[in-house]
Amino acid sequence: MQAHKRITAAINAANKDGRPALVPFITAGYPEPDTFIDTLKSVAAVGDVVELGIPFSDPMADGMTIQRSSFEALKKGVSLKWIFDQLDSVSDEIDTPLVMMSYLNPLLAFGYDALAERALAAGVCGFIVPDLPYEESEEIRAALEVRDLGLIQLVTPATPKERLETLCDASRGFVYAVTITGITGGGAGLPADLADYLDNVTSVSSLPVCAGFGIRAPEDVAAVGRHAAGAIVGSALVEVLERGEDPQAFLRALVGE
Repeated sequence: MQAHKRITAAINAANKDGRPALVPFITAGYPEPDTFIDTLKSVAAVGDVVELGIPFSDPMADGMTIQRSSFEALKKGVSLKWIFDQLDSVSDEIDTPLVMMSYLNPLLAFGYDALAERALAAGVCGFIVPDLPYEESEEIRAALEVRDLGLIQLVTPATPKERLETLCDASRGFVYAVTITGITGGGAGLPADLADYLDNVTSVSSLPVCAGFGIRAPEDVAAVGRHAAGAIVGSALVEVLERGEDPQAFLRALVGE
């Protein structure tokens, strides 16, 4: 199966079980580099797809929680090469599809062809690049798609209809529906018009739609699951790791296990 289709298949399998897919986000190498693989395995045991954040010095779409985690990981020497090396060591032990969320600079510095080769070997199935406009994505998209890797597109409540159609058509794996016009980790909760927004994105996309930003509690996952294929939980999970709590127990509680 093509790598990006593994993402879609995992989300669809969760839906066939009668539940929204759970897509947990962790910052790679946080809270400690030497516990990264244990943390990843714990999260992957519950998540249907795992989103790995690549630490970056200026994460413009992320709030303070993920900014703190990125800063700490960078301070402790975590790099994209280090992450690939860690994933290589357990590539046959983790079946859950992995998606890397990275700003463009680390990927550009690594080199797109080398990036795609390392990603495929390490079990990574796709990439989310928040600061890469669709119009400037041709080069990295070509390098990824020749190896059947996916470039996942983000849409927001402010995305115009024509552009929404373009982004949904271009996306691979799933479509990332940002629930708010803001940054991650906000405390305002999910917007009142979430249902209409997610229904609209779902009606346009031929791929599963997963919603992220502001998902912190079981009722948030349930609300998203009524109108989308999956829920992405990031800042709330990173806060669990920050407090030294059990990430697996938190994720199981989110889905009522």
